[in-house]
Parts: sequence; C-alpha cells; structure tokens
Amino acid sequence: MKKLFSINPATEEIFGEFPILNEDELENKINLSHEAFKKWKKVPFSEKEVLMKKAGKILLLHKEKFAKMITMEMGKNIEESLAEVEKCATLCEFLAGSAEAILKKEIIKTEAKESYIRFEPLGVIFSIMPWNYPFWQVFRAAVPALMVGNTMLLKLASNVPQTSQLIEKIFIEAGFPKGVFQNLLIDSSMSEQVIKNNYIRGVTLTGSEKAGSTVASLAGASIKKSILELGGSDPFIVLDDADIKRASLVATSARLSVSGQVCISAKRFIIQKKIANEFILELTKDFEEIENKISPLSGKKILETIEDQVNTSVKMGAKIITGGKRIAKKGYFYPPTIIADVTKKMPLYFEEAFGPVATIFIVEDDAEAIKIANDTKFGLGASVWTNNKKRAQLFIEELESGSVFINNKVTSNIRLPFGGSKNSGYGRELSSYGLKEFVNIKTVVVEN
Repeated sequence: MKKLFSINPATEEIFGEFPILNEDELENKINLSHEAFKKWKKVPFSEKEVLMKKAGKILLLHKEKFAKMITMEMGKNIEESLAEVEKCATLCEFLAGSAEAILKKEIIKTEAKESYIRFEPLGVIFSIMPWNYPFWQVFRAAVPALMVGNTMLLKLASNVPQTSQLIEKIFIEAGFPKGVFQNLLIDSSMSEQVIKNNYIRGVTLTGSEKAGSTVASLAGASIKKSILELGGSDPFIVLDDADIKRASLVATSARLSVSGQVCISAKRFIIQKKIANEFILELTKDFEEIENKISPLSGKKILETIEDQVNTSVKMGAKIITGGKRIAKKGYFYPPTIIADVTKKMPLYFEEAFGPVATIFIVEDDAEAIKIANDTKFGLGASVWTNNKKRAQLFIEELESGSVFINNKVTSNIRLPFGGSKNSGYGRELSSYGLKEFVNIKTVVVEN
C-alpha cells in the first residue's frame, strides 16, 4: 500500500504516515463533491458569508496549532507559519464580506429592453497546491471558489499530509456542508484521473513549470479551464539613486523568507555599477547576520538541487561572495549565499533558484538593467529601487512581469490580483479578478 509521510526537515525524522486513496475511494469523493455542488451553488451569499467568517475565526483561535504543524512538516520558522495562518483568516473575512457585491449582476445598456451579465459557478474545482505556503496557497484558491458557489477537491503536496487534513477539518468545523471541500490523500500520478473526470470543471495549480505544463495539457484536452501560478526568477533592481541600506534589508527579507523557497522571492539582484560595491557589502553583512537563524529547506531533493546549481555554476566560473557550502548538521540546511559573475550558460542564470541563493548582476545603466531583468522565460514579479519617479515609470512600463513593486519587495495582497506572465503562468488569484476566474460569465438579453 502506497503511503504519504510527514518528515521533519530540521531533524529528518518521520513523524506520521498515511495511506493514499485507492481509485474507488477517489471516485467516491469526486462524486460526493459533484452532488454537494448541486445544493451549494444555490446557497445564498449571506449563508456562505457566515460559514466563511467562521472558518476565519477558527484559523485565529487555533493558529498556534496550525502553525506548529506547518513548521514541523515543511520547515519554515514558527513566526512565518503564524503570519501565514493569520493572513488566511484575513482573506476569509475580506472575501466573505465582499463576494456578493463583486458578483452582482452587471447591467449593460444595449438596444434590447434588458441586457446584463450573470456570474455563475462552474462546478467542482480541482486544486493542486505546493508545500511552501501550505495554508495560504490552499485558502487563496478555496475561499473565492467556495464563495462563488463551486466545490473544491484539494491535492496538497505529498510532504504535508497532516497540514492538508487540518485544512479540511477547518471547513468541516465551520459548518460547510459535506463534500463542499474535501482533501485528497493521493500521489501525483493520480491527478490525471481527477482532471479527466467529467465532474471536474476547472483546475488550479501552484507549482513548477513542468507540473503546470502537464496539468494545462490535461485540462486543455478535456476543454477545462486552468489557472497556473508557476515559478519565478524575479529581478530586484537597485538603481544608483536608491536608499542602499533599506534596499539591502528588504532584499535580505525578499530572498531569505521561507529559506528562499518562494516563487515571488527576489532571486536576481541587478545593481547599477556606481553603487554596486556599497550594496554588495551591505547585503553580505545582512545575509551573514541571518545565517544562524535560517530555517531548513523542505526536503533532501530541494537541498541537493540548490547545492548542484551553485556548485555547477562555480565550476563554470561564478564567484561565491558568502555562503555556498551545505551547513554541516542534521537537517536540510543551506546557508544564505551570494554569488556573482554568473553567465548565461550557468544553471543559476536560466533556472529558478529555489533556495537561499542570491545572484548578482552589475549593470551600467537603466537600459541594461531592463534587458537583463527581461532575459528570462519567467515573468512573475519585479522589484525596483529608485527615488526618481520618471525612472520608476520606465521600469513599470518595460518590465515583463505580472507585478512591479517600486521601493518594496514583491508580495501578495488580498485586494490586488496576483499572477504572472510568460512561463510563470496565467490567470489571476485574489481580488475581484481572482473571484471571477472560475465562473460562467453568462450574457442575458431580454426583449419585449
């Protein structure tokens, strides 16, 4: 019998094992979700609002328990886990209170007596979510889907099975009807069976570029909508008129949160030559102060991948400024690392670095900064540091990304749409735009 395991990344110890569903059990859950949808889509917004706000209250009431499990299964520090749970509660409160107004019918004046647009739920949504923000990624997908009137099946990453079970229990405790939100303990090979099922009407995935391509192909073959939030290689651009000390502090947070295992982490640091030495010295100091506080990477494979990317790039001529050697202790630890002289042939140039490694690029002017920033297949977010409004506007217009942040790191905000361009995916989450992704936009025309 196949099983999923909970392995503590800080100790490498197994502290839980769970059997995966067989094909019949999986089909039963899909059928239950479809039956639940028939009733859930008719539930008034006022009732859905009460249930979702209750879910938010449960999150806050037991946040320490939830945060502890996140940390034990995927390794981030407890403060980051607590902040994640609290953000989920804020999302529940926000969308519960605003969904009805956002989804009200939209009247359009035409030559007809009456014409308007209705926003209706699609059905069962299959959500495939990662381990780095195991609560936030799930709630970011689930809250809008459920408020619209869809039901959801969740396949969370295989290394966080206990976290996924806790999330399902939150919705059950909040009073959501049976089958509206279900957790699926399955491995990746079983996702195809779910996507192909006739009752599944949409798929949302946050994960790797490879996983996104596979899921999009399967969904497209069945004419089902998909939303993909994939990898990123976000530029962090520091111009010569920037506040160097503040930029360095924010850069450290932007690169090292969750030990760098975040799609919207700043990964490529593009620095103008005039202030490059000053910024690198400051960044090195800030990175080295964090070294003893760094949390483990989520698993052995992640550790080996980032180690190989660094070692291969160094063999090809890249220069280590700080870090670069695996921390010699139990657990999947890798130090905050800064590396320079990275060229196009090196893994750290064209691959996403999913760990605490910052690559430095020194440029002459704004045009070169934009050229290097856009010289990637990814296009998730970008951070630009300048005190000149005109210069900032140029970068806002020219950078190929789903978001641009001026004098701050890239973050997700419940009031703003979140998503990428190019190989970073398509579709949007959060805000009014995310709420309307998995809906049937129905045109209604009434004549005399």
